[in-house]
Amino acid sequence: MKPRMNYYQAAPDTIKALMALEQQIQSTGLEKSLIELVKIRASQINGCAYCINMHTEDARKRGETEQRIYLLNAWRESPLYSDRERAALAWTEAVTLISQTHAPDDVYEQVRAHFSEEETVNLTMLIGAINAWNRIAISFRAVHPVKVKASVA
Repeated sequence: MKPRMNYYQAAPDTIKALMALEQQIQSTGLEKSLIELVKIRASQINGCAYCINMHTEDARKRGETEQRIYLLNAWRESPLYSDRERAALAWTEAVTLISQTHAPDDVYEQVRAHFSEEETVNLTMLIGAINAWNRIAISFRAVHPVKVKASVA
């Protein structure tokens, strides 16, 4: 796959605005591990290899376990996620697939049981931001770094 353009160079002020939103989200008090899980899960749904690669690496750097990363797309069947994380992941799926789900009341109530109003807005903005990044990366064919495995002699 070949990138279509360098969107950072093409519209730097617009990309800086989205990056400023990212910085704001990071400062909201949402757990860093939760932020990365949400970013990975939305990116899985959207099929964004660039963002999956970036956020799984970021999650590992922040201490996330390989097992929780590997099982994320099956989080409902795994006991590894807290009730708060489960609520956030359900909301991530509902908001990412908004045209299909219309953010159902039962999922919203689950989120509200674990997040304050402010946290719910911040979580929803996080989901919106990663969906925007996914759409940019996929649309312009961003290519994730490829690590070449050293050959064994």
